[in-house]
This record gives sequence, C-alpha cells and structure tokens, in this order.
Amino acid sequence: MSLRLALITDAWPPQVNGVVRTLQRTKLELEQLGHRVEVISPDLFRTMPCPTYPEIRLALFPGPSMRRRLEIFEPDAVHIATEGPLGRAARAWCLKRRLPFTTAYHTRFPEYVAARFAVPLDWTYGIMRRFHAPAARVMVATPSIEADLIARGFANIGRWSRGVDLDLFRPNEAAPLDLPRPIHLYVGRVAIEKNIEAFLKLDLSGSKVVIGDGPQRASLQARYPEANFLGAKFGADLARHVAAADVFVFPSLTDTFGLVMLEAMACGLPVAAFPVAGPKDVVRDGEVGALDWDLGKAIDRALELPRAACRAYAQGFTWEAATRQFLANLAPIGSTTT
Repeated sequence: MSLRLALITDAWPPQVNGVVRTLQRTKLELEQLGHRVEVISPDLFRTMPCPTYPEIRLALFPGPSMRRRLEIFEPDAVHIATEGPLGRAARAWCLKRRLPFTTAYHTRFPEYVAARFAVPLDWTYGIMRRFHAPAARVMVATPSIEADLIARGFANIGRWSRGVDLDLFRPNEAAPLDLPRPIHLYVGRVAIEKNIEAFLKLDLSGSKVVIGDGPQRASLQARYPEANFLGAKFGADLARHVAAADVFVFPSLTDTFGLVMLEAMACGLPVAAFPVAGPKDVVRDGEVGALDWDLGKAIDRALELPRAACRAYAQGFTWEAATRQFLANLAPIGSTTT
C-alpha cells in the first residue's frame, strides 16, 4: 500500500552534509517503492542565516504556513527529521491534533552547541529530550548512539541505518591527484565541531587533502598552508577524488554515523578515526580501518589494510535496506487525519 509521507526537515539543499544526502536518498528510495513524499524544507519559507553558521538558513515564523501545507497534503505519516524551527512547527501541529509522528536524531546538537558557545551539555540534552519525548519512534543510526540516548533518558528508540551508492563510489575511477603519497583525505564540513585540526596538526609523510567547505575553512587554510584545501565537490567528481586517496581520516568526535566513511570504504579506502560513537559502529577495527585515541597511529595502521576488503565491507550497506528500516519505524496516522 502506498503511503503519503510528510518529511519535515530544516536541513536541505543548498546545505551540503550527510543529513541532507541521507534524506535525499531516502526520498528517492521511497518514491521508487511507490510512496509519495512531500518535503517541507527551508526553501519554502522566509529565512534568516543561522548565527555563526550562515550557510544554514532558519525558517522565520513557519507555524501558519506549516499548518496549511500539512492540512492540504493530508499525510498518512509525519516524520520530523530535525529539531529546528520547521521541526518544532510540525511537532506543534501534530501534538495539537493528537497525531502520531516520528523523529530522528541525526546530529549531536548538544555537542555542537558546546563547541561553539560553551553551553553545558545537560542543558541542551534536556531540550533535545523534551523535543523527542512525544515521538512514537526516535530513529537513530547506530547502537552506540542508541545506548547514549537511553542513558540520557530518551525513549521509544528505533534503528535506522544508512547505505552507500556503490555505483557512484567505487575504486576504479580515480582523479589524477599529482601529490606526494600517501594521500590522507578528509571529506566533510569544515567546521569546529568536525575536529579537523586534530588531523591537520599531525606530522605525516605524503599529503593532506581536505574536501569540503564551511565557516572554518579560511582560518584553517591560513594556519595549515601545507594542506591541500580543494573546496566542496559533488557526485562523480567527489567520488573520483575520494578514490584517488590512500587513507580516509575521520577526526570527528560528535557524528552520529559518518556517511562519508562508508563512501570512502566503497572507494577502497581504509578509515582512520577515534574510537567514538559513529566510527565504532561503522568501522571494523583492524579489517577496514583503525580506531585509536592516537590518530597518527590509527592512520599508520589503516594504511596497511587491503583496499579490496574495504570495498567488500561497504557492499553490505544498501539504501534499500535502510529505507525499509525507516518505513518500519513510521507511525501511520490512519483515519484520524484532519
């Protein structure tokens, strides 16, 4: 039976991040399964730039427009992907009508706020816990994040994993990077919460390459002129540059999954990361990557691992399987839609 799903998200193009890619691919997979997806995103509203992160646009006073859009669409299910202004407006609409809805915990927002404004974690986790408490299901990507949220008082948690585009990300079409080997690669937002400096400050042989953009790019590029900052890349161009590297370095301490790690492994790159939530769940230490609190040691160990094993491991993550998990977590509204 086909489903009419309202997907509410404060993260949508032109933002470039793993949340956006996950939602875009999930929408595509759902539509291929015969479902109709109505995305309600910031581009449909008047917006303002997010403080300290102007690339992110926040919807202004979205309540009335959110109500109209949801009432016209008459969804069979509502999924709220983010905790921003749009997520809060959709949550209020559902609660007022006593309609079930699901949410997802994509981003460790409390840690991001703490990194930028030194706000105590307990404060922001309290806000997040109250936001997600009425949800019929709170979808999380990994066992580590699930355990952490349960320890912090979250409930009704369901698993929603991720996939990788194996046709796009593959080892055999590498860009001609004329750089000393080994090439150490980071891909992602260039922002303080990604802990990129832990990678850039290492004394490594070969080359360091950073692909991505963000508010910290100018300062890091000035501080580490020996690193190669290539800016944001997309699609086949991104995949070719990933395939050209020798090891993928993932220095983040706050990601809930780290989709780029799967994409790197699909290109045959072993991953070097810290042993924290995200990498602990995605990377098999000693087989397709190396996890160590000494990131330099992790890189050295990762470089010794066979690329073929990384590709084979990534093939176990499909978007079809992840999307069926997502569907199983939804809470149908049924005949109560108003």
